[in-house]
Amino acid sequence: MLKAKYSVYWTEIAYNDLEGIVDYISNESIDKALDVLWSIRDKAENLNIFPERGRIVPELKFYNIENYRELVISPWRIIYRIDGKKVYVIAVFDGRRNFEDIILDRLLW
Repeated sequence: MLKAKYSVYWTEIAYNDLEGIVDYISNESIDKALDVLWSIRDKAENLNIFPERGRIVPELKFYNIENYRELVISPWRIIYRIDGKKVYVIAVFDGRRNFEDIILDRLLW
């Protein structure tokens, strides 16, 4: 078994994103909502071993911003940043949504 090298932290915004996703899906199915919750949480928590495995966020790379990475659990995108031995999950959202619109909404809020 590999030993954790990093600590994973969820920002309040990312936690709220996940809560919103689960709430929305639970209107259709509690079981499906719980499956999505655990899939996203497990994938993010596994960043404690090898966080560099996620790709650089393509929409940001276009602007030479390369310190944000993402994992995709289709259709969900987990956006995170590595800072030393810490990994910060900063957003979780539906990948079918426009990334620029999401960021703009958050910056103007």
